[in-house]
Amino acid sequence: MKHKNNQPMPISVEQAKLLSNTLRVKILGVLIETPKTSKQVATQIGESPGNVHYHMKQLHQGKLIDLVEEKPVGGVVEKYYLARSSAFDSSISVYPELNPDFNAKSATQMSLALQLKKEDQDTLLKEFRALMEKWVRKSASADNIDAEEFVLGVNLISREEKESDNQ
Repeated sequence: MKHKNNQPMPISVEQAKLLSNTLRVKILGVLIETPKTSKQVATQIGESPGNVHYHMKQLHQGKLIDLVEEKPVGGVVEKYYLARSSAFDSSISVYPELNPDFNAKSATQMSLALQLKKEDQDTLLKEFRALMEKWVRKSASADNIDAEEFVLGVNLISREEKESDNQ
């Protein structure tokens, strides 16, 4: 089973706050394509099952992951969860590290200008989203437990200003 939503999911301020936790983002990365239990997720990302269970419960309550299957195994019921989306749109900055005043140990900035038709803009965003999903999945592996954490923010902004509503 794979998530069906290829468009960024609009999220509330409360949901954006849930995403400000690095462990929750790792959990979402593991749950993008395949439903998993909290124990399976914990094993994959090298965290304690209790800690992962707590954060998955928060993500589920925040409607960022769905319970998609329950399997009775012995005397317990295994619960399988799947991310509702692989990308999220928020009106607030999810990561305080993206503030220009944040004193980061290291930072790289890239800026460029593009001439894009609407269909090219859509294609660029789709391809970029797929690239970012690939890296979210890669960074969620147990091989990256001791890796340095980074955040990435991308803005695609029209150079044309909106027309004033007062005209």
